[in-house]
Amino acid sequence: MLAKISTPILLPQPRSMTLTGGTLRLEPDRLILIQSPQSPAVEAMEHALEAKCSLEEYSGVVWPIYAGGRAPEDRIGLQLTFSPFEGMTAIQQQSYRLTISATNIVIEAPASPGMMYGVMTLMQLLRQYRSKLPCLHIEDWPDFAVRGLMVDISRGKVPTWETLRMLVNTMVGLKLNQLQLYTEHTFAFQKHPIVWANASPITGEEMLSLDAYCKEFHVELVPNMNCFGHMTKWLMHPQYRDLAEAPDGCETKWGRYNEPIGLNPLDPRSLELAKDIFAEMLPHFSSRMANIGGDETIDLGKGRSAAECEARGTGRVYLDYILKVYDVIKNTHGRQMQFWGDIIMEHPELVPELPKDVIALEWGYEFDHPFDEHGAQFAAAGIPFYVCPGTSTWNSLGGRTDNALGNLLNAAENGLKHGAVGYLITDWGDRGHLQPLPPSFLGYGYGASVSWCLATNRDMDIAQTISWHLFDDPSGKTGQFVYEVGNVYRLVPERMHNGTAYAYGLTLSEEKFKQYNRLLNLQIDTKSVKPVLKEISRLEKQLAKLKIGYGQAELIQQEYAYALSAMRYGMQRIERLVKGKPPVDPKAIKTTVRKLKADFKKIWLARYRPGGWDESVENFQI
Repeated sequence: MLAKISTPILLPQPRSMTLTGGTLRLEPDRLILIQSPQSPAVEAMEHALEAKCSLEEYSGVVWPIYAGGRAPEDRIGLQLTFSPFEGMTAIQQQSYRLTISATNIVIEAPASPGMMYGVMTLMQLLRQYRSKLPCLHIEDWPDFAVRGLMVDISRGKVPTWETLRMLVNTMVGLKLNQLQLYTEHTFAFQKHPIVWANASPITGEEMLSLDAYCKEFHVELVPNMNCFGHMTKWLMHPQYRDLAEAPDGCETKWGRYNEPIGLNPLDPRSLELAKDIFAEMLPHFSSRMANIGGDETIDLGKGRSAAECEARGTGRVYLDYILKVYDVIKNTHGRQMQFWGDIIMEHPELVPELPKDVIALEWGYEFDHPFDEHGAQFAAAGIPFYVCPGTSTWNSLGGRTDNALGNLLNAAENGLKHGAVGYLITDWGDRGHLQPLPPSFLGYGYGASVSWCLATNRDMDIAQTISWHLFDDPSGKTGQFVYEVGNVYRLVPERMHNGTAYAYGLTLSEEKFKQYNRLLNLQIDTKSVKPVLKEISRLEKQLAKLKIGYGQAELIQQEYAYALSAMRYGMQRIERLVKGKPPVDPKAIKTTVRKLKADFKKIWLARYRPGGWDESVENFQI
């Protein structure tokens, strides 16, 4: 039995919604009418079918689809009207009007994307009200023309085909329209099989199929392939190691790395490898963009380019290589280059030298990241840029709710302020991708909302909203549970950048944990252990009572049960590390870790391919 809802709960909340009074009761003997005067009605068929399926699922009515203007007016239950005009902007193409009167439903849009979004809004209304809809009028369009999601597929977890489709379907419901799969080595390169041999990569055929599936829903699948830093999965192999900046590793600002990290930009063979990578990968994508990475080149100037970096500056050496890759992307492949903006922002004097047709990806994952300052610099130089906040789930196990909401809001506010051309939600998998997927849904939902319309979604009840539309729980309890699990980290007073105390407690060796504390000047003590463990126990009791829909209740409960167990173990291990005492019962601890690994493997295989598991599970510390 659904609770009565006075005001619709929509995700995202529309720009303008007026409740006009009264209700529409959906009757069985009606039609879905397509009015498409300037294009064939068949182009609207996919949207009409989506509406038809939703009407049947939620309201129990089966309305046939009809085209043209000869249907009796009293039989028209839903009318889809296209009203195209010349010179539409990308934002205008995504606009729609939705009107529910006492007699019927009308969705008007100038183009297919807007019509699809209008149908998605209707679907959410049907989910809440079933066969008795409130009369209302909605006028809606997005703030950002591009609203995307980037998913890390290179830290172990490569999604199965079913999971990829589910992610696209989720994006469509959230009105997101760009997908990127962050890739280091998990594409099945035919010329480079050694780099993905144990990774269960995405094949060329699968990528082509995914691209086609995305296009059905106006989602642009943008290729994303690092080709400078983050190349360890290539350079660790003898046939590539000689291309490394530091083949035997080096000291960095983040400590000692024993494996090579990035390419040597002065070696012509590095660029030849990048050319080869993109020549093989890009034909699998219809997008005219390509993200070439270029972030976190923390070893640059620490090895073979040291003298050149000393003479000319690290920033200049970096930019010279990026411009060579830009030439490949633009002049060989005819695509617009995206690249992560962190390194160039360390050398702001070089920002004006960037080509004016690149897209800089301004990323940062703390609530107080300087999106304002950095956005102003890209805007002043005339460089198009996206703001790229994150879900705050990696290195967390259960999420960091308040940080995520602050980070996503900060990006939307300052992206709009400085004219960002896109908004990209990032979902990473650092240290083995040990977090399950559901904690990311909160970030997906809020990021999609504030990038669609900041004004109406800034102060949304995110817990209630994702409970309805991402967990199919009208009670709101599942969304509140997700929200609260993601805020357990706040019970540890010391601020952890890019993660939570218990996730680092789970994954860092004793030496690395002490090094991390030194780097951040932390003074973690044991006072927060007891309140964290108490809160985890409370949440475990709540988990058993949740009523999750969409046929995934059992899996989501297993995923959260694992996450809470891992959080508990990580906090208990911190207590041992801080006290400097060996475990009282080493055998019991090993048993606990074995169970954690077994639970993690079970939920891993429910959504992801087996490749990468062996390496990921090495992050669990005894």
